[in-house]
Amino acid sequence: MKVVQKDTFYVVGISVRTTNENGQAKEDITNLWKRFMALEVPKLIPNAIDPAICAVYTHYESDHTQPYDTILGCIVSDLNTIPEGMVGITVEKSTYKKFVAQGDLTKDAVIHKWVEIWNMDLNRTYTADFELYGEKANDPTNGEVDIYIAVV
Repeated sequence: MKVVQKDTFYVVGISVRTTNENGQAKEDITNLWKRFMALEVPKLIPNAIDPAICAVYTHYESDHTQPYDTILGCIVSDLNTIPEGMVGITVEKSTYKKFVAQGDLTKDAVIHKWVEIWNMDLNRTYTADFELYGEKANDPTNGEVDIYIAVV
């Protein structure tokens, strides 16, 4: 893992409120991904500036054990146009610890990396964490996803 700075950026997409309790997030986020792909959400987002899919975890009630929002979408130039049924979020400039999930993204490669992260002693801010599914995720059965965890 390495520490990186990221400037403020904007994401538009679809969202779900979930919790990690009793495996609820795995079910909710899997269903969100299915909806995202079925609706071809990236094609519906105006002002997208990056072809990567961005998954943002935000509005934590407290920490990763409490409810939070997951937003699947694309990075956009601004939040001036948010299609009906979608949400827009500003991810503020922050310091992040960057992790990489590798392997079969259609199975549990990403969730396994999150379990590792949850068990680490990180000084997290619980403002907005995110995953970027870029070119290295094009083969989801043998891909890579960058995970950014906001830290103090």
